[in-house]
Amino acid sequence: MNTNTNASSTLEVVNVTKSFQSVSNTIQVLKDVSLSLSSGDSLAIVGPSGTGKSTLLHLLGTLDQPDSGSIEIDGINPFGLNETELSHFRNARIGFIFQDHHLLPHLNVIENVLVPSLAHGKASPGLSDRGNELLDSVGLTERATHLPSELSGGERERVAIARALLMNPSLILADEPTGNLDRKTANQVTEVLKSLPEKHGAILIAVTHSQALADALQQRQELVDGRLQPVS
Repeated sequence: MNTNTNASSTLEVVNVTKSFQSVSNTIQVLKDVSLSLSSGDSLAIVGPSGTGKSTLLHLLGTLDQPDSGSIEIDGINPFGLNETELSHFRNARIGFIFQDHHLLPHLNVIENVLVPSLAHGKASPGLSDRGNELLDSVGLTERATHLPSELSGGERERVAIARALLMNPSLILADEPTGNLDRKTANQVTEVLKSLPEKHGAILIAVTHSQALADALQQRQELVDGRLQPVS
């Protein structure tokens, strides 16, 4: 079931800036950041801790607003929407994958995957079918009725990936998705992640310290002094 009616996903970021006020001064975290990505593209954003990677991810995920510049997803400026419209937009078009998977411990695997559908009430049969298909795609069909406490770290992260894909988002944002995993498990999750744009027609942006994950994605950019620059 495709909840995204756009034939092609697009992300346009133009001259975005973001500052935070400390006790004594203003700290400019992002300076004139620009990006242009479309369906099937994947991008790793790298750089030391504290350079603004998570801040940028929050802006792209519409969890915070830029001070200046523009962000458009599928040709829509999300910050021009009212609160209710923005909530629906975020739910339908943006999928989040976190380092700490944030699975609900009292729900089983398939119930966790279907959580994004609860914004619309009970999951429709079509979304339930999609949830099961996504579990199969990440190799977890046999774990559908297990609780998160019964899963390995890699399995929990793959559940989080399936959950992020449920509403067929245009944009998938991953924040250190392999950061808490051992090398073997991280490699397995990396293989799943790098296949997402082609399989699902989405845009994938991953913030990561993992060289292996960065190398697996199509593009790599580094945040340096608040600006994005290509990594060769």
